[in-house]
Amino acid sequence: MDCHVCRSEERFDTLPPRERVDADEQWRVVHAFDSRLPGWLVLVPRRHVTSIAELTDTEAASLGTWQVRLSRALTAVTGCVKTYVMQYAEQAGFAHVQPILVRKCPWNGGFGPRSQETNEPRAIHRPGLVACLGQLQPLVEPQPSQT
Repeated sequence: MDCHVCRSEERFDTLPPRERVDADEQWRVVHAFDSRLPGWLVLVPRRHVTSIAELTDTEAASLGTWQVRLSRALTAVTGCVKTYVMQYAEQAGFAHVQPILVRKCPWNGGFGPRSQETNEPRAIHRPGLVACLGQLQPLVEPQPSQT
């Protein structure tokens, strides 16, 4: 199998920072490497999955939580007005499920960079995103144990 995501996962500890913005047992957050725009985040499952329908219940629940947390972090760090989620898994070597979170900003129709952002490095927002993700409260409140 020729899967870029799985090959990357095999060397998780040595990946560059843009390939491991954050992670848990089910998902890894990366900056999209084929976009000229900063703040395009990709969620990749930590095991090989080619369809959303193949996700376990735990992976599916965690995916929803990640999408909301990352949307909140992108809003806080980039000032975007909203975020969108896309899912493609068609390109050769990239058949892996990989939801993409895209920021919509209040300039240039929402998706294009400001003139001063044109040469902005892709991972410029990583420190702010990591800090913001660490400060966000969990989406699910702990339930009191019933005895």
